[in-house]
Amino acid sequence: MLCAPFWPRVEELNKEVLRDSKRSQSRSHVTDVVVIGSGIGGLCCAAMLAKYGVKVTVCESHDIAGGAAHAFQRKGYSFDSGPSFFAGLSGPKGKSINPLKQVLDVVGAEVACKSYDRWITYTPTSTFPVVADGAAYAQVIRQEGGEEAGRQWDLLSRQLLPLQEAAAALPTLALRADPGAALTLGGRLPSLARAGLVARDLTAPFSRTLDKVVTNPWLRKFMDLECFVLSGMMAQDTIAAEMAMMLSERNAGHSTIDYPLGGSGAIVEALMKAILDLGGRVLLGAHVDEVLVEGGKASGVRLKASGSSQQADVVTARQAVVSNASVWDTLKLLPSSVGSDSWRRESAQTPATDSFMHLHLGIDAKGLPEDLQGHHLVINDWDNLSAPQNVCIISIPTQFDPSLAPEGKAVVHAYVAANEPFSIWKGMDRKSEQYKNLKEERSQVLWRALERVIPDIRQRTEVKMVGSPLTHARYLNRHEGTYGAAISAATGSFPGPQTPIKGLYRCGDSTAPGIGVPAAAASGMICANTLVPVWSHLKMLQQNPM
Repeated sequence: MLCAPFWPRVEELNKEVLRDSKRSQSRSHVTDVVVIGSGIGGLCCAAMLAKYGVKVTVCESHDIAGGAAHAFQRKGYSFDSGPSFFAGLSGPKGKSINPLKQVLDVVGAEVACKSYDRWITYTPTSTFPVVADGAAYAQVIRQEGGEEAGRQWDLLSRQLLPLQEAAAALPTLALRADPGAALTLGGRLPSLARAGLVARDLTAPFSRTLDKVVTNPWLRKFMDLECFVLSGMMAQDTIAAEMAMMLSERNAGHSTIDYPLGGSGAIVEALMKAILDLGGRVLLGAHVDEVLVEGGKASGVRLKASGSSQQADVVTARQAVVSNASVWDTLKLLPSSVGSDSWRRESAQTPATDSFMHLHLGIDAKGLPEDLQGHHLVINDWDNLSAPQNVCIISIPTQFDPSLAPEGKAVVHAYVAANEPFSIWKGMDRKSEQYKNLKEERSQVLWRALERVIPDIRQRTEVKMVGSPLTHARYLNRHEGTYGAAISAATGSFPGPQTPIKGLYRCGDSTAPGIGVPAAAASGMICANTLVPVWSHLKMLQQNPM
C-alpha cells in the first residue's frame, strides 16, 4: 500500500483538534488574527501567518477541517469531498508556479504525490486522451480538430508566450494587496516592464486572445471546455492570465499532474499540522455566528453556543478578522449596520457559479482493466458546454493510491461540474420522498457518464452516496451550494482580500479568479502577505527564492 498510515493519522489529528477545541468550558481567547473557515484559502492564510510569527486561530464550523476539500471515510472507503484534479504539487522546493505548492514549501509541509500525465475525454462522437505534454497536446488537437485546428493552436501557443512570461514575472509568493507590492515586486522591474506591455491582454477575457488567431469551431469549443473546467465559465468570461498560467504549467513537460497520496485530506492535514506546529490554533465544531465590529473595526468573532452552555464564546482579534466564507455568507455574519449600502448590495449581487451533483461510490474492482486511467471527462453536448448537467468529471483515485479502499475494491468520485441549478432544489425538505427521488433522478447523468468508463459500474457498486446542492449548502455552509463567484473578466474583476471595513479581510473562491484549489491557495497567501509588514514579507522572499 502506498500510504496505509494516512487515514488513522488524519482521523487522529482531527479528533485531537476537536478534543482541544472543546477541552475547556470556554473557547474564548485573544489572538492576533482569527480566520473564519478552514477551506484551502483559510488554511493557507493561517499557515502563512503562523510562519510569519502571527498568532492565529482558525474557527471551523464542521468537525472535519478542509471545507470543500475535506476528506471523509465510509465503510473502509476514503473519499474526497470535492477537488480531484491537482497539478504542480510535486517536484523540488521553489520550482512550482502552483500557489498551494508554494505555501507548502514556505511552511515546511510536504505532501507525497503520485504523478500521472493524462486524462480521457469523451464527447458524443469521440474518445481521446489529453496529455500534459506540449507536443502530445498539440497532436490530439490535430487528430480531433483537423489540421487547421492544429495550425491555429500553434499560432495561439505563440500568442500565449508573452502572456505566460508576464504572468510568471508576478509570482504569487511576492504579491500583496497594498502599496508594499512595489517593494516585494521591485526586484523584478525588467520583467514587470515587459508584463506591462501585455497587461491589457492578461486581464482581459481569454476569448480576446483566441479571437486573434482561432476561428476553428472545434478548437474554440475545446478552449471553452478548458476554461470551464478551470473557472466554471467560458472563454468569454475567464481571465486570460489564469489560462496562460494553467496551459504553461500543464503542457510545459511530462507528468505534471499529481494526486496527493491520501487524497485531498492529505493536503488539509499537512496545512493544519503546520498551523499547529507553528503555534496557531484550529477550533473544530466552532460555528461563527457573528463578526464583531467595534468602533468601525472588525474586532473578533462570536461563536455559536454549544451543548448546554448558554454563554457564547468570543475570539478577540487584535489585528484582523479574515473570512474564508463566501462573499454572500460573509455578509450574513456582519451586523446590518456595517458597510455602506452600495458595498453590501454589490457583494450580495455577486454572480455565482451553479452547484454540483456528486456520486461517491465504493466498488468491486475485480476484473477492471489494468490500464484504466484515473481521471475522465465526459461531455454530453459538445455544442452547448454550459448547459445544465453537461460536463461530468470522474475520478478513480485508487488508481493512484490503492490504500483508499479495502483490498480488491476501488473508490469512484463523479460530479457534475458547476452546472447543477440550485433553483430546482431550493426549499425542499431533505427528509422527504420528493428529495430522495429528485436525487435519484438528477444523479442518473453521472451513472450514464460512468458507464462510458466502467460499463458494469451499477453492478459493481457496494457503497453509494449522492450529494446534491442542498448537501453542499448544509455541510459546507455555502450560499445555495455554489462553488464560487462567477465574475466575468469582461465586466469586472475579483476584489482581492481587502474590504471597506477596517480589520476585515477575505480569502477564498470569492476573492481570486477560478473556483479551484490554486486560486483559493493564492487568495490565502496574498491575504497573509498583506497582513504582515512589508519587511517581514521581503525576508520571507529571501528565504524562499522563486
